[in-house]
Formats: sequence, C-alpha cells, structure tokens
Amino acid sequence: MPSFDFADHFRRHAREQGPDLIAIDGTDRFLLDEAPHVHGDALRHPGAVTVVDDRYGVLTLGVLALHGATDVRVVQDSLVGERALEASAGTFGRRGFHHPEGFEEAFRDARLVILRLSKSHDRLDEVARAVARFAAPDVVLLCGGRTKYMTLTQNDVLRRSFGEVVASRGRGKSRLLIASDPLRAAAERAAVTDPWPRQVRQDELDITIAAHGGVFAGTSLDIGTRVLLEAAEAAMPEARVVVDLGCGNGVVATVVARSRPRVRVVATDVSAAAIASTRLTADVNGVGDRVRTVRSDAGDELDEDSADLVLCNPPFHADTTVSTDAAEAMFRNAASVLRPGGELWTVWNSHLRYRPVLERMVGPTRQVTRTAKFTVTASVAPR
Repeated sequence: MPSFDFADHFRRHAREQGPDLIAIDGTDRFLLDEAPHVHGDALRHPGAVTVVDDRYGVLTLGVLALHGATDVRVVQDSLVGERALEASAGTFGRRGFHHPEGFEEAFRDARLVILRLSKSHDRLDEVARAVARFAAPDVVLLCGGRTKYMTLTQNDVLRRSFGEVVASRGRGKSRLLIASDPLRAAAERAAVTDPWPRQVRQDELDITIAAHGGVFAGTSLDIGTRVLLEAAEAAMPEARVVVDLGCGNGVVATVVARSRPRVRVVATDVSAAAIASTRLTADVNGVGDRVRTVRSDAGDELDEDSADLVLCNPPFHADTTVSTDAAEAMFRNAASVLRPGGELWTVWNSHLRYRPVLERMVGPTRQVTRTAKFTVTASVAPR
C-alpha cells in the first residue's frame, strides 16, 4: 500500500534526523488512508484541500505525496507544527502548500478539510463553524484522534454546524469523525449570536478577556494566573520592559500594561490563537499600543538581554500529555531574555518542585508566596 511506503520513509528519516522530526502515528495513517474514500474528487482539484492542526507535517506531506493534492491550505495553531512541516518538506523535497492568513481564506470553497483533533471542544467548534460558513456545499470535514481522548461531546459540537456526523469504527487506537452537509445558515447565525473570538467581562480585574477556541483558560481567569498577578504587583517596580511568557488569553500582559503606565509589555506564545486573543484583549482594554505580541516557541524569538522582568505561568500539559518540557524551555529562554539583575517570576503547581530547575537555569531563586496549590518564585539573572 502507498501509505505504508510513505510511513516507512517518514519513519526512517525521523530516526536519521533525531527527536525534532516525529514519525507518523496511527491517527495520521488512518486519516490519510480514508481521505480518498470520503472525498476523493477534492484531492484531484487544486486548492480544494485544507489541513488543520497537522502536528508534524505528516498529513500535509501525505496528501501531497500519496494523493497528488496541490495548492493545499494549512492551518496550524502551533508554531512548532509549522516549523516541523517546513523542516519535513525540505527533507522530502515537497512543497505545494501555504498558510492562509485567517479562517475565511483557509476554508473558502474548500471541499475536504482534514483535522487532527485536540482535547479542546472550543477549538473544534470554532473550526467547524468556519468550515460550515465558508467551504463548498459538498465539503467533508474529516477529523481524527486517539480513541481514549475522544468523547461524545465532539460529535455534538460537530452537529451544531453539520447535518450529518458519522463516527468510524476504531482502527488500532484511533477513530475518525466524518462531518458533511454544512449548516451554513446555522453557522452564520452563531457568528452573530455567539461569535468567536468570545469576549467576557472579568469584574475582579475590571477587564474584558477575549479568547479564540482552544486558548488556555478561554475567557476565564486561571487561578494560577490570579496568584501570579497578586504576587507580582510588587515585582521590580523599576522595570521598563516586561515579558509575558506564554501569554494565553492576554490577561497578564493587559493587567501589567494597565497597572504600570510607563512599562512596555512583550507578550509571546507558541499558539497563533493565543497571540490573536492577547492582541484583542489588550486592544479592547485600551493598552494595545503598549503590548507587542510575538509568536515564538517558549520565547525563542525574543532578543537577548531585552527585558527587566519576565512573568510566566508555564503549562505542564502538551494537549493530552503531561510534560515539563515546555516549562523548562521557557525557563531557559527567560534566562537569555533577562538583562543582568533582571527577574523571572513564575507560578507553578507546588508538587512540580521547579525551584532547583529555576536555580540551575536562571539564577538564585526565592519563594515569594505559596498557597494550598501554587508556589510563586522570583529568580534573579546573574549580573
């Protein structure tokens, strides 16, 4: 079978290139194998296929190499995914894809949309609505995920925007959801009555929080963020450049900009949806002129010695996987971004015991506050 040849080829190159190039998995294989059966005609027409949240470039390269698709549109929330696709495309000598600016451009007249499911129902809802609004009437939305992380709620989310939703039988550890018959009128109404991105007034902080689907904490105030903000009111009052490292919905960046009128804030995140959410949150609260957003992987695009204070509420999940890798990358990059004597203020679940890591990667670290669940520390960059 061609898919087996491609998978073997991809795996072989993954072994040669090391951990940065990840091999194809069962869900990617299942999606690629079924794509010709759910809408083979779309694969033969330039620009008719859109791939969403391709984690490592496998789906995009697969529809190009296996099925002959051309001018494929690719929507990837994670910058890591975008970089992996570019690296893999170079390895295999494949192009024929591009990244549109927004959902309307990504889905306009698309006939087959291939989506790798995440754990976020809001992300699925925002994508499904956009497909139903902008894609061709015969569009098929082909979704795939690991069975143990899939729920019946995902079917319900899809049914808000599609007249027919069918679940496949499981194959290995994966399952597919196939949505067709887009309910354009319903999606158009939802865009008016309950639009994405959502905006909610947060009275405790006296700000409006804006969030796209899938952004950490959505339009709510995360409890860890609350603890960090309370502690950080006293952090380096002389700071003039503050970095919100892992900005999510933009609460930290916006609150800092409002409470410190002379400060410039740089907000960064790996997620395109987070960057857009932070941009909107800052704008609707009147501080957009002092908040600069930068999409980066754990702050790796920020200049060295450019900040006096870095505030960080690091994740300890990578979608469905518990991991401290992202946090440690953030600490490492924060050490580079901080000027001598600058400080990294971090909130973390106390059971993670990050203090020795912060000591090693950043510098001398003191505990600022501790609650029943969270610890806030301040780490000082060497002078």
